[in-house]
Amino acid sequence: MSMEGLRQSLLDAPVVEKEKDGEVYEYFVHPITDGVPPLEPELLREIVVGVVRVADVDVDVIVAPEAMGIHVSTAVSLATDVPVSVVRKRSYGFDTEVSVTQVTGYSESEMYVNSLEPGDEVLVLDDVLSTGGTLSALTKALEGMGVEVVDVVTVIEKGDSDVDFEFESLVKADVRDGEVVLLD
Repeated sequence: MSMEGLRQSLLDAPVVEKEKDGEVYEYFVHPITDGVPPLEPELLREIVVGVVRVADVDVDVIVAPEAMGIHVSTAVSLATDVPVSVVRKRSYGFDTEVSVTQVTGYSESEMYVNSLEPGDEVLVLDDVLSTGGTLSALTKALEGMGVEVVDVVTVIEKGDSDVDFEFESLVKADVRDGEVVLLD
């Protein structure tokens, strides 16, 4: 699978310097991961086709972490007729709501899973896997709820990920010396 449009869009992505805890790091800004610049329909279509090709979409629900997993998951839902459940960053206080603590390279926060039941088979779909903190916490929480995580797919894998679950990505990229490089 070539993913030429996605690959080129990453190579063209601007790189900015960010700071966390006094440390400066380079970060690419991309429509899939940041919503900037605008996401072109052609690129989104290519990504949807790529996801449908690599993902097991014979599931009950697509699970999308807020916020940047939502647009890709919604488009895949439209292509597959599989409903989407968004893992929110705010609590609604439902009796069956499950709180998940995510720790990433950028932040620590709570996410809230609703509307899933034991026995549900799900595809977890997100924009990027960087440290793996979000998806690791989420997959463990889902399994703890009795939800079967059939597949985990990310559009972009950033750097060399060391996670404790299996996943697929459409492209692997990183930032080196101020430029985006493709690693696959």
